[in-house]
Amino acid sequence: MTTKTGSGTRNLKQRVKTANKRSLSSQKWLERQLNDPYVARAKREGYRSRAAFKLLEIDEKYHVLKSGQRVVDLGAAPGGWAQIAAKKVGAKGKVVGIDLLPIDPLPGVEFIQLDFLDESAPGKLIEMLGGPADIVMSDMAANTTGHKKTDHLRIMGLAEAAIYFAREILAPGGVFIAKVFQGGTEGQLLADLKRDFAVVRHVKPAASRADSAELYVMATGFRGAAGETPSS
Repeated sequence: MTTKTGSGTRNLKQRVKTANKRSLSSQKWLERQLNDPYVARAKREGYRSRAAFKLLEIDEKYHVLKSGQRVVDLGAAPGGWAQIAAKKVGAKGKVVGIDLLPIDPLPGVEFIQLDFLDESAPGKLIEMLGGPADIVMSDMAANTTGHKKTDHLRIMGLAEAAIYFAREILAPGGVFIAKVFQGGTEGQLLADLKRDFAVVRHVKPAASRADSAELYVMATGFRGAAGETPSS
């Protein structure tokens, strides 16, 4: 029998070996990453994560990122979204990323290692930005449990917390972008946003996997002002 040689065989052996050390869900994630064209493209183009293309596609369609803006990236690690924002707002703008995890330095971005739910966070970020934010964006996702309903509630809880935070630091006319999941409880979240923003829409960029319940909510035209009490 002829034994095949080459990268295909080596990759197969590596994947089987890895599978012995990982859970089934972890192995599926790894295989999906290995076969994901956006992962390869991110490496090729120098982006920190495949998620960078989600923000790129959202901005190509709606043109929300502009030169000179002040931008906050919640849950910024590893920095893919902040990387895109820094390129779009340019030297006249300001991008601040906040995360519980440390993040490697990135040109045009200032990172702070802090929980965005910390009561000191809004004031610190406004100070770092030099004023209220024009955009608050979040690609955060809670750690999954494998239980669909629980995972949905967790991500929606994060989105609600991000909205509360955005109300604290957004300038009038500001933009909010955040990851949500389809699952039946996003109605109240959208209703809350519609009270505070002129236009609220769902966005599903091509880089968001087709088999995922992941969506993005984008709210534009913030009616409030930084520091106001959130709507009840």
